[in-house]
Amino acid sequence: MFIRAYQPDDCRKLAELFYHTVHTVNAGDYTEEQLDAWAAGDVDLEMWNRSFQEHYSVVAVEGDTIIGFGDIDKAGYLDRLYVHADYQKKGAAAAICSRLEQAVSGKITTHASITARPFFEKRGYRVVREQQVERKGVFLTNFVMEKDGR
Repeated sequence: MFIRAYQPDDCRKLAELFYHTVHTVNAGDYTEEQLDAWAAGDVDLEMWNRSFQEHYSVVAVEGDTIIGFGDIDKAGYLDRLYVHADYQKKGAAAAICSRLEQAVSGKITTHASITARPFFEKRGYRVVREQQVERKGVFLTNFVMEKDGR
């Protein structure tokens, strides 16, 4: 596995990975209705590409396969971190997260899913608050988490 910079040609594959990851990895913590609201399969690729280009964005690759991705903005908001279901618990998320954390100084904030909370806690993030976010009329629980940066 290696980590490389995001390229605009990656966007469609990242949207597909996002959809499949949410619907498999997060299925134990969220209802089908919540998963459909979170990842409906209708990502605005132009908007995603623009946000990846505005943020520090990386992609994890194994051979020719994209296995994960993540991005963080200049203010230290870790926006997305997703790893393909077949590559869970193999170090990809940790490698991506480390690269993102190194890209900023100061406090890092993320909105972690129920599923991702233990991963971030092991990395030294603390829960600031639990919140309910609304997506397409459906409420999902997540956690605002912070970590002091380097």
